[in-house]
Amino acid sequence: MKKQKVKKLETPAQRLSGIIKSCRNLMRKDKGMNGDGDRLPMLTWIMFLKFLDDNEQLQDMNAQLEGKKYKPAIAAPYRWRDWAKDINLTGDDLLAFISNEKIKLSDGIERSGLFYYLRGLQSETGIERKDVIATAFKGVTNRMINGYLFRDVVNKIDGIHFTNNEEINTLSHLYESILKEMRDASGDAGEFYTPRPVVKFMVEMLDPKIGETVLDPAAGTGGFLVQSFEHLKIQAKTVEQQKFLQDHSVLGGEAKPLPYLLCQMNLLLHGLNYPNIDSRNSLRFKLGDIGDKDRVDIVLTNPPFGGEEEKGILNNFPDDKKTAETALLFLQLIMRKLKKKKPGQRGGRAAVIVPNGTLFADGIAARVKKQIIDDFNLHTIVRLGEGVFAPYTNIPCNLLFFESGEPTKEIWFYELLPPAERKNYSKTKPIQNEEFEEIKKWWNKRKANGKAWKVKLKDVLFTDAEGKLLNVNLDLKNPNHKSEFEYREPLELVDSIMEKEIRIMQFIKEIKSNIKKTSDNAA
Repeated sequence: MKKQKVKKLETPAQRLSGIIKSCRNLMRKDKGMNGDGDRLPMLTWIMFLKFLDDNEQLQDMNAQLEGKKYKPAIAAPYRWRDWAKDINLTGDDLLAFISNEKIKLSDGIERSGLFYYLRGLQSETGIERKDVIATAFKGVTNRMINGYLFRDVVNKIDGIHFTNNEEINTLSHLYESILKEMRDASGDAGEFYTPRPVVKFMVEMLDPKIGETVLDPAAGTGGFLVQSFEHLKIQAKTVEQQKFLQDHSVLGGEAKPLPYLLCQMNLLLHGLNYPNIDSRNSLRFKLGDIGDKDRVDIVLTNPPFGGEEEKGILNNFPDDKKTAETALLFLQLIMRKLKKKKPGQRGGRAAVIVPNGTLFADGIAARVKKQIIDDFNLHTIVRLGEGVFAPYTNIPCNLLFFESGEPTKEIWFYELLPPAERKNYSKTKPIQNEEFEEIKKWWNKRKANGKAWKVKLKDVLFTDAEGKLLNVNLDLKNPNHKSEFEYREPLELVDSIMEKEIRIMQFIKEIKSNIKKTSDNAA
């Protein structure tokens, strides 16, 4: 008699991973989908609706046990349990229900399609779950054109139990990996992914405490807010602390519809019941109108750089600090949003990612940096190695840590480079958590070493003969390193110089030719 094979029970991680993998494979078969850049938003909004329905059914049950009446944000037949299960639409009927402005179901009544209904949700206060749903679906479209494949995806997602804490916890980690994987595959540099080890390090160094509020005004998909929420969650022991954690602990701003939806989903999966994410431009407020009630304890962010803001936004900033460089506008906003130091209380503190250009740029950039060192203690700049943000950019970036309460007197620099056997980080060989262990040990017991050095304020300030500010140069190299030229072989160095000379001569010839053409045309 043959022994029957005993089928191993799947772990929650294996089961959920299998569901997500199956959904992605089904989407790959649909001709309307354009790579992982389309699959991520599709997967997210479908899971978002299933999550909301599971959550609302749970809240309805709890309300009944307490003898109360629960008013859901989504009504029939737009709840997941209606269109995904009871009505059981499929094929073209399902696609029409999702995307058409008007549809008729089996009851013959004409009503709005799902997306049109969700976008039109509105509460009396304007700050409830209805409003979050309406905002999240403003930029959502259905890219699948095969209604039968779409039905298969819906059936798969229906197998996720968002009322099960173990499944939600597992899915939250799985979702983060999907976010990174799909964004890498899409090659969309517009959505800047901050590596989790960098996020974790920044959060740990600022060390948010229960009772403090954390803000990310350029939240993206919510990496800093999720990490901060997880950091605070283990501190919330009492009912009051749990309430503060849910209601006031993390705030964000994200103006782009897709990242806004991804951020909502990310925070929901990590246990934040009503994510407080502003869906409009965080720079839309006049700096002078931001008062004490608007200030926060901590700002953690990776603001966009290299972008341009409309004139109406620039008018919110002082005349001598108006600039098209978005990173500089966000730095000004961050300074304004940090709580001022009061007797017996700690001042607001920030950790911000900026590109190298911000450190050495003059003009408006110099004036913004001067404000930081005058009004805050810019105590630490961590210089990250090249490729940390690959594949989005190879521009080296830096972490600025500053705190309100006293002006800057000295600045510590710490250089965090790739391991000795590697020249830089890359998409396939990213920075790892363990590479931050050394700086974490150094953080509270600072001493100069091969990676860390301290500079006086006078060494970064440059003025003219009349004392007028020329620049605040924070682009300081590690004094313990030899220069690039000293590392190179003599022949390599000669070749490099000759190559540059050839380029210069070509450039001069082009200028000469253009001058000649201009002169000939004038004649």
